[in-house]
Amino acid sequence: MNHPIDFITSHRDNILQTYKDLHALAEPSWEEKDTSAYLKEKLKESVLEITSFDSHYGFIAELKGQSKDVIAIRADMDALMQEVDGQIQPNHSCGHDAHSTMVLYSALALAESKHSFHHTIRFIFQPAEEKASGALQMIKDGALDHVKFLGGIHVRPAIEVEMGMAAPVIQHSSNATITGCIKGVQAHAARPEDGNNPIEAAAILIQKMKELRLKGNSSYSIKMTELHAGISTNAIPETAHFTFDLRAKTNEVMEDLIEKAQTTIEDVAKLTSTTIERRVEDLLPAAVKHPAAIDLAKEAIASVLGEEHVEPICISPGGEDFHFYSYHSPGLAATMIGLGCDLKPGLHHPKMNFNTESVIDGTKILTEMLIKADTKVW
Repeated sequence: MNHPIDFITSHRDNILQTYKDLHALAEPSWEEKDTSAYLKEKLKESVLEITSFDSHYGFIAELKGQSKDVIAIRADMDALMQEVDGQIQPNHSCGHDAHSTMVLYSALALAESKHSFHHTIRFIFQPAEEKASGALQMIKDGALDHVKFLGGIHVRPAIEVEMGMAAPVIQHSSNATITGCIKGVQAHAARPEDGNNPIEAAAILIQKMKELRLKGNSSYSIKMTELHAGISTNAIPETAHFTFDLRAKTNEVMEDLIEKAQTTIEDVAKLTSTTIERRVEDLLPAAVKHPAAIDLAKEAIASVLGEEHVEPICISPGGEDFHFYSYHSPGLAATMIGLGCDLKPGLHHPKMNFNTESVIDGTKILTEMLIKADTKVW
């Protein structure tokens, strides 16, 4: 077998150029047309089989093995819409261009090796991570069919993982929002007794949410992040629109937090004689640590970077729709690697930058992880 790591080393310049090309393409969620076409063009001459979908630009590429059982890695393709130098535009400030580059060249390296693998190896190129909906769409389209192991990778801020280090698991938290509308009764500001002020109800709701407590010592938070009401200074408005941001370390705590928040909203509606409509949105599950998957990632990192460069865990307060895959497939061996790359000032900052040499290391780690995963019984 032509060793895939040698392929990656010899294609260093091509890999870095691919990253630059994808960075320049930068397309928003569900609009990754050129990004998807670029990646498919790179895969065209390989032995990988590509499956596309009519309703979006995500796709999968497969290297057929002796078994129908699948080991897989996933890349996200979309860019974030944000203001950059005064202009709203798609911008790769979350590293998805790097992730796609690494998964692409892992696929090409393994395909070029001409090795006969036991498992079928699947490379998932996913849209719309920034909308927290791309993974769910790929699951609907069968991306997880027969998958026994799933890996991912994410560039990490320097404050989380240092350059030259990598963590075999990112402990992302669960997050969600509750959006709603409080409906009161309009009145002249001079006669407040004739109305029912939804802003006052919102104030009570904020306080009750601050008093909310869950059992145990689990880490969580809930806070109002938006409140809009009224268009006149001398009238009590009829409605107030609000948003709460919810965070929790585990999925079980998030479920409890949402339930308690819903009950609190109902109690405040009764207390204030208002009607409060609400819905839970943008739910992202927390990471579920799978020991066997983490051990495999640790082996791959140590093989490429050396054991002294393995960071035990990367703890992140942010969310990632990668965890929908394991959330909807309980027991799936899955983990996301945190790649140190001197990333500054931080993820989602319009001027985010990092040491692109780390893309070479990340590609090697993903490739080693798949080679090692192929020898395991999942």
